[in-house]
Amino acid sequence: MDDIESFDIRWTRGFTNKSIEFVDNKTVCYTSGNNIGFLNLETKQQHALQSPGRGVGALTANGNNGTLAFSEEKISPSIFVYIFPELQLKNELKGAAQLDYTSLTLSTDGPYLGCCSSLPDYTITVWNWENAEPICTQPHAGQDVISLAFNPLNWLQLCALGNTSLTVWNIEKSASLYVLKPSVIELPATDGSYVKRLESYSHTVSNKLPYFDLEMPLSAISGLKGDIAESIVTKLFSKARLTPSCICWTPTSQLYLGCVEGFLLLVDPERCSVSVIFNPRTGDYIPELRRSNFQGFTLKHNSLIIVGKENMVHCLQIKTTQINVTQTWQLEEPVATATYSPDYETLLFLSKTGQIYVYDPNQSDKIVKVLDTLSGNFVAAALSHTDICVSARDSGVLQLWSADGICLASLFLQTEVTCLACCPIAQYAAVGTASGNVLFIDLNVEQQPRLVHQVNLYHMPVDHLVFDQEGHYLLTGSSDSYIYVLNAKPSKNFSVIGYTVVPGAILSFSTQCIRDSKQVKVLALCIGQELTVLSLPIRTFLGPDCVDRHGCLSTQIFKVSRYKVPYPLESCVLGVNEIFAYCQKRKTLQRFALPQDTDDLPSQEVVQLKLEQEVRGHPLGPASLVLSPHQLWLASVGRDGLLLIRETASMDHYIKVQCHSCRLGGVRSVSFSADSQTLLSAGFNDGSLVCTDLRMKGVNAGKVNKATKYSQSMKNFLKKMFNTENPILIDLLEWGQESPAGTVKPGESEVGGAAGTLDVTEQDESHDTVLSAPPCPPTWLESRREAIIKEDNKQYSETKKNLRKTIKTFRDNIQEMMRENENLPDIECLEQQEFNLDVHEQKRLEAMVEQEVTRVRNEVEWEITAKRYLSDVLRRECWDSLKVKGKAIKAFHSEQQVKNYPLKERTDKEMEDLRRVQNIRKIEKAAFTKNTVKKGSTTSVKEEEQEEESHVAKSAAVTESCSALLGYSDPYLYDQFCLQTTEQRINQTILLQDVIYRIKTVFNTEFEAVYKQKVQELNRLKDRNRHIREIMLELGVKETLWEPGLSISEQPERQLTVDDSEIKAEKYLTPEQKEEEENRKKLEEQRRLAAKRDNISDRALGDMMDGVLQVKKEDILKMEIPPPEFALTKPSIQWSEEDKKVYKEYEKKANDLSEEKEKYRKSMEAEIKKQQEFTRDATERFDETLTTLFEKKVKCEMVIYQKELKITYLVHSVLVEDEMRNQELGFKLKLEKTLAYEEEMREEVMRQEEELKLCHESYDNTVAEDKVLDKEFRKEFGDVRSHVVDQLYKLFKCRPRVQKMRTQIDNSSNLLKDQHLCGSVAPDTLVKMLKAMDELDALENIPEGVSPQIWEKFCLVRRAKVESEQKVKVKTLTLAEMNAFLQKRKEEDSATQQEIQNLSDGLESLHEEKNLFLKDIMVHVLLKQGQVEVFTADLTADYTDSVLTDRSEVENLNTTIRTLGEQKIASMVKCKDFRKGITQLLWEHKMMAMRIENLKTKARDIQMLRLSEEQQDYLNKTDRHKRVSKQVSVLEKTIAFQKKTHLQSVAQRMKKIELLNKQAAEKAEKSATVEQQLPDIQVTVAEMTHVYEGTASGGNQAAKTEERYQEILQRKNLEDLASAQVDEMAFLWAEVERLRMRNFPSLDELKHN
Repeated sequence: MDDIESFDIRWTRGFTNKSIEFVDNKTVCYTSGNNIGFLNLETKQQHALQSPGRGVGALTANGNNGTLAFSEEKISPSIFVYIFPELQLKNELKGAAQLDYTSLTLSTDGPYLGCCSSLPDYTITVWNWENAEPICTQPHAGQDVISLAFNPLNWLQLCALGNTSLTVWNIEKSASLYVLKPSVIELPATDGSYVKRLESYSHTVSNKLPYFDLEMPLSAISGLKGDIAESIVTKLFSKARLTPSCICWTPTSQLYLGCVEGFLLLVDPERCSVSVIFNPRTGDYIPELRRSNFQGFTLKHNSLIIVGKENMVHCLQIKTTQINVTQTWQLEEPVATATYSPDYETLLFLSKTGQIYVYDPNQSDKIVKVLDTLSGNFVAAALSHTDICVSARDSGVLQLWSADGICLASLFLQTEVTCLACCPIAQYAAVGTASGNVLFIDLNVEQQPRLVHQVNLYHMPVDHLVFDQEGHYLLTGSSDSYIYVLNAKPSKNFSVIGYTVVPGAILSFSTQCIRDSKQVKVLALCIGQELTVLSLPIRTFLGPDCVDRHGCLSTQIFKVSRYKVPYPLESCVLGVNEIFAYCQKRKTLQRFALPQDTDDLPSQEVVQLKLEQEVRGHPLGPASLVLSPHQLWLASVGRDGLLLIRETASMDHYIKVQCHSCRLGGVRSVSFSADSQTLLSAGFNDGSLVCTDLRMKGVNAGKVNKATKYSQSMKNFLKKMFNTENPILIDLLEWGQESPAGTVKPGESEVGGAAGTLDVTEQDESHDTVLSAPPCPPTWLESRREAIIKEDNKQYSETKKNLRKTIKTFRDNIQEMMRENENLPDIECLEQQEFNLDVHEQKRLEAMVEQEVTRVRNEVEWEITAKRYLSDVLRRECWDSLKVKGKAIKAFHSEQQVKNYPLKERTDKEMEDLRRVQNIRKIEKAAFTKNTVKKGSTTSVKEEEQEEESHVAKSAAVTESCSALLGYSDPYLYDQFCLQTTEQRINQTILLQDVIYRIKTVFNTEFEAVYKQKVQELNRLKDRNRHIREIMLELGVKETLWEPGLSISEQPERQLTVDDSEIKAEKYLTPEQKEEEENRKKLEEQRRLAAKRDNISDRALGDMMDGVLQVKKEDILKMEIPPPEFALTKPSIQWSEEDKKVYKEYEKKANDLSEEKEKYRKSMEAEIKKQQEFTRDATERFDETLTTLFEKKVKCEMVIYQKELKITYLVHSVLVEDEMRNQELGFKLKLEKTLAYEEEMREEVMRQEEELKLCHESYDNTVAEDKVLDKEFRKEFGDVRSHVVDQLYKLFKCRPRVQKMRTQIDNSSNLLKDQHLCGSVAPDTLVKMLKAMDELDALENIPEGVSPQIWEKFCLVRRAKVESEQKVKVKTLTLAEMNAFLQKRKEEDSATQQEIQNLSDGLESLHEEKNLFLKDIMVHVLLKQGQVEVFTADLTADYTDSVLTDRSEVENLNTTIRTLGEQKIASMVKCKDFRKGITQLLWEHKMMAMRIENLKTKARDIQMLRLSEEQQDYLNKTDRHKRVSKQVSVLEKTIAFQKKTHLQSVAQRMKKIELLNKQAAEKAEKSATVEQQLPDIQVTVAEMTHVYEGTASGGNQAAKTEERYQEILQRKNLEDLASAQVDEMAFLWAEVERLRMRNFPSLDELKHN
């Protein structure tokens, strides 16, 4: 590449991100790919600055001093600082960032830059970009920082906005030392409330320590320690806070903070306080701000411009907490950013879709669109032969750009675009879409491109569009392996010539037009290692020899060559007899030479290509290749964003340029201009389009001359064709409009004929066109096939009709034969498949069915395998791991059931811990016994017995439970009062768990015994039932017996198996299983037949035993005595005496047999009752046993719960102690860290004091020198007269006015501003002062009598004095800075000491609480019922005020009370007996008197009794039977009459039913007639309705209007009446209240009066 010197970026378009900054009052900058774009808002001129590094990351600018800074995108990136408008690199800042910078910011009034790096260091650094030196750094401070902003009035304040946090960093300065100090702003909760910060290390102890409600910090509970504890605990346990979205500094050095939730906050960094200005959840919210969400801020004076999610921008006037919306702008698109220019004259808006708007109230009240770049990524771009750039975005926008990068027009295609190509013979572009369409866009009118044609080729995206160099063909490719060849000439209406198919999806596409042989070679790269080269002749494709009926190109007119390469390729391009390719696997560019002698080879043979040259390619692929039009230069672009140019003759040397961002996907496409000297590239995801020029070393360079000559020759060659085809293109109508008659050829009318109408509308002033895409039509190939099918149907319709008739005849004959076949014998009957005529179709269907069955079977097998695996896991975890399986026992006569305890086998670790604890307890008990023996020698036996009894009683109530009564008691358990250490509590927990396990084991043993008993009872019950069934069968009785069994809960293992009876579906059997089943059935049939055969031995035994052996008792019921033969043949009259005797004997035997049968039957029935009674008694006894077991289970549960409660107490105490230990460790770590920090702070204070002392000495020396200059003034002019010296001294004290103005400004500023002036503006002040002194030193200011020599000397002395005064001022400010810095360090030191004191106090209080907790032991006391003297009104008793006392004291008191009570009762009984005798006598006397009175009353009643006639007859004992018979006869007559009446009514109802049936039949006939007439009636009704509606619509409308008016009028009258009544009611209520107050005054009024 000796002819090309380098690349020049001509222009760049597009936004990479939504960041835009002012670099001066009228110019903005933004990121565009690997470049920085600049836009002049007045002239709308754009230019670009190419990044010197690799990519552009974060960008910032300062319009006040014309500086901009941006970072690069690579490992260990740098920051570049440029000066605008010179675009001169001021400095390159190389920091410690390893990967990237997330944010940059420039200070307003100083050479300072703030930056924040990304992971892993997250460092915030402040630079002095003039010196390229970092002045302060804070690592691990910007983990979620997304934006940095200096305070415009004070660069010593830097705000860091994070995703969830807000931090203001204060830069504290002391001479040349800078320190970053954070002020973390605590944001409110999401509901606007203020959240109290969680204190991880604070502790206070109370006198009354709760056992279960200890207030432990969350860090101690979680076990976290150190800094990570505070951060994690805050995130997990604190309330959700607001999410900040944007910030803005105020003129008072405060911050406006916008939140995603719609809150507007005011932050005071000095106090670290936050106040809510706007809360969208309150009732008094502003409707305009309800959905703002505050996406961006900018501030001018007191007006705050806010940007929300929608296209509304509001201007707010904020006074304290009052907000007023003063102005609102509505833009066309949603706004992303709003910012003011540095002079606050211009307000700029950037939309989310890429438009830039400007609002300048001094020029116009309207918002003006300055730039319309649009959004979306460029998918393709190409340069036409007229140097017009055509680009397409993925959103479906086609744009035309001039050679200078001006957007000429935009066409909205309303569909996703995938590729683009420009035609060399006409001014149009072909566009491929994701829906498979190819659109043809006319570009002759640059301001208004139009769609002139459209063809649908695919149902998938069009991936490739390529014109050959001379414009004969347009070739398309997609992932379905179909290549379509279209005629590229507008005169041919872009007709589709045909298609061909390549093996595999197409990755790359290129063409080469060979003018000598009149061929167009097409290279297609498919997936794999195979290349396909198609040779198309340049001719007219007519006739079936070229294209078949379906549109497939014939191999007779073009040649197909297949080549194989050593490695798989990603991209390739066809040159002159050579191929250039890129291999992603080896990351190299390769060149292959095409063999020349392949004409005789068959098309299916694959030729192996030999690699001729291989050079290093792009470090990050895949890459794509493009050849220049003159075939001498090869361009390659990749995902690394690099554009490389090489010579095709030798690919070793290349030149490169970074034109797009590597991190955003690199370069998507690149194309050459016609003269090969301009390249156009589109980024993958950076949304930028870059036009690059090749800078040549010499004007007459060889390669350039060749490129120019080739371009001119091609232009001359194609000029004639262009002049012919382009007018035709211009005359084409816009797509969707009707074509003139005869303009479309019949053969071409089907191409794209299914497309719908497109709506074309103008947009704005740029003549942009919006097209509404039609619904997806069928493809060209489908339309052609459909037309062929229609043509064939029309041509062969008669033949098909005859064939259908013949087939129908065959079908009828075959069906008749099949019906006859069904009636034939089996030996003559044919199989069903023998009637199938189409055997191949049957085999195909069977294969398809078998394939589907195999697929379904595989799916089912996989599903079964998964379920089996899950079943195995569940069984292994929940069943096989259990030593004792869980089951239950149910009672026979009730719903009661008892479950056992499922137990797992104890692990080796558990057994080892248990043995260890038991050994420890053995040793402890042995030591305790030894000490007891030593003490026992000094005590008596009686005292020992008393102590032992008290110890036993105490242990029974305090240390033990009822476990000993249930079969197990652990002798190694600790006394509850002895559990002092954590080790003892853990050991006690292990022992208690062992006790629980043993209790469960003992219960399970008893459970198994009862379970076996039930199984035995069930077996006995089955035997009895079998015996009962035999008896019932013998007696011929059918009765259902009660036969219980084991349920699922009693046999849980049944749930793990599946019986065949549970499966409802038909079981699938494999052929092998079917064969086994058939064999099994055959064997069973043989056994059955063998059993039916005559058994000679059994028959012989029966003959031998017949009549010899005694008949069994059970056969009595089957015995029958046959009657004599004459009784059956002769009547009784003809019997002889002998016959009569025989018959009498027969009757006697029959009577005896019947009596015997009856006795046997009764005995069998008694046996049945006896067996049933046995069953009832046995089951009831078992139920009693089960009840006993249930009571045992209740006791076991009680004991187990007691033990578990003890374990819970012990675990709780261990956890609390562990939490106290964690808190103690946290306190110690925090204390150590604070002590180390306090030591560093003390050293810092000492160092600052020493520096301050040195500075103070320097200040004193400077002041002394300044005073010396004042004193030495008169000595310097000792040879001058005194009055002249006095005059000069007055001038010596005179200073320029600029200093006075500066002093006034300085006095009005705060301390921080003074510090800032000292650091940065003081040198500028000295320079301005010296410039102002030049005016005072002018010769015209020389006083009279002073010579020029003295004046010159005087000026030098005065300048020295001024410089000295400036030094004194600088020293004074420096001294003030150092004093303030030292004072802050001392305050921090005192705060650190206070924190140390607080930590020490907290640690001490924690120790006190820990000791108190260890002393306060939770004891589990077991008391019998009656020993708790606490009132239990609720479910659980309250023992807070209870006292645990000895039982003997209560028993003694109860004995005394009982004795006194018995004495009182005895005396009361004596009194009661005496009174009882008196009362009894009185009662007897009273009873006698009442009896006399009663007898007198009865006698009087008998005398006065009156009787009826019937009663008198009854008493006189008349004939009662006659009277009853008379009543019965009357009732019988009544019944007979009612029956007769009923029969008559039934007959009448039957007649009425027959009449109704006849009427129903007549109605049905009429209904059928009406249904037949119904269609005609409906048509008539519809016509009449239509006529009526047409005639009465006007009148109805007027009537409706009048009715509506009357309704409105009535409603208004009612509303007026209601309001009047409301007023009247209010007046009446007021009058009632007044009267009530007058009649019934309140007590307060009376009291007041």
